This record gives sequence, structure tokens and C-alpha cells, in this order.
Amino acid sequence: MRIAVLTENTACRSGIGHEHGLSLYIESCGSKVLFDFGQSDLFLANAGALGIDLSEVDFGVLSHGHYDHGGGICTFLKVNSRATVYLGGSAFEKHYNKARKDIGLDEGLKTEERLVPLSGEYQAAPGIRIFHCNGRRPVTPIEPFGLSVLKENAFIPEDFRHEQYLEITEEGKKVLFSGCSHKGILNITEWTKPDVLVGGFHLMKVDMDDEGKKKLKGIAERLLSGHTMYYTCHCTGSLQYDYLKQIMGDRLNYISAGMEADI
Repeated sequence: MRIAVLTENTACRSGIGHEHGLSLYIESCGSKVLFDFGQSDLFLANAGALGIDLSEVDFGVLSHGHYDHGGGICTFLKVNSRATVYLGGSAFEKHYNKARKDIGLDEGLKTEERLVPLSGEYQAAPGIRIFHCNGRRPVTPIEPFGLSVLKENAFIPEDFRHEQYLEITEEGKKVLFSGCSHKGILNITEWTKPDVLVGGFHLMKVDMDDEGKKKLKGIAERLLSGHTMYYTCHCTGSLQYDYLKQIMGDRLNYISAGMEADI
């Protein structure tokens, strides 16, 4: 399985740009997949610098309905004339951050025929499925961190039912892609039990005081109790990652824009 990081908060080489967002190019099981699209067209420029032709992508997957993952969808649809983009059925709800800033998708995309909303599990290709974990009982509380949805003129704390995951099983290895793990990295790992998990942990809002470090230590120890290898990025937080890394060692690594890996 080939993975190339097209957009992330950081970059690991010259000639590659970075922004707050995420976009991953994946080749596996005979398919070429784009998982998330960043917040701008930067993913396209970085793909060119890496020699990746996005017009050859077979389909795209949007992990959830936030601008920093779906802002580049329009650009992708222009450079790729055939690929379908799969998104959660609630992706176009009105999403807001703690400051009540709109962080949702461009509503102009609602009429785009190649955007296909999914309400449940979908087998996108042999060995590749897309699914959500709505209705699953959490092992730890899901924290909205101030994020909300506007419904009937009221701001309601997010339950992240628009979040979905990409699972690829190749040669007996199960790799899970999770854009931000808003439903909780411990919950997602427990529900799916992947061999490898790639994605953000959404821990950047955890304070790095004694209480915050205690919380991160507990998360790290729970993650280590299983067999999963972790490649994290984006919303995990740099200080939070550094602290987790001290505990998790080689079971946890960071991926940046411009990085390519075989898993």
C-alpha cells in the first residue's frame, strides 16, 4: 500500500507547501484513492511535485464535513472528470467551531452529481470499505471541544455523525484512515481494531498542564494495550504528539506533507 501525504499542517521537504488540513493519496487493492482534500487547492500542487496525477484517481472519500478536509473538493472535481466522492449523509449540515465560525463545506457543492452521500457501510472496491460508527456505544465519552451543529436556529453540541472512515484490507493487514477521529481515538480503535491507523487524534485542544498530561498518558497507555501501529497528523497537536511519542515510542509516528510511505 502506497500512501502519499498531499496536505498536512507541516511539510517535510522543500518544494512542498503546508496548511491546516489533510489530504492523503492512497494506492492499494488495485485502486487509487484520495482521502480528504485539504482546505484549498494546495493538495493539487503538492501532488504535482510528487509526480502524482490526480486525474487517475478512481474515487475520493471525505472523512467529515469540515472545510479543512473538504475545501479542495471543487478543485479535485475539475482535474478529475470521472471519480465519485463519497461523503457522510450529514456532511452538509451547518458546522461551527467554538467561536461560532462556520467551518462547514461549500453549499454550492450540494448539487454536484458526483458527490454521493452514504448512510451506512459501502464497499467501494474489493478490499476497500467506507463506514461510520454511528450508534456504537462509546468506551470513553465523545468530546465536542466546543464544536456544534446549527439546527432549527439552535447550536447543538456535535455528535459527529457526519464522520466516516476508510478501511483497506490488503494481504491480511487492515489499515484504517480516520481524518480527525472526532468520535474519540480510543473509541475508534476499540470499535475497529485495525493493524494500522492513519489520521489525526484531535487532541490539540488538550491543555499541556498536569491534568492534560495525565489525560494524554491515559490515552497513550490505552492505545498501547492493543496491537495497532499509529501514524498521526493534523489535529493531534504538536506538543500533544511530542508527549504521546515519549510514551508510545515506535508505535506512534508523525506524517507530514511530502512524505511517502509503503505500509
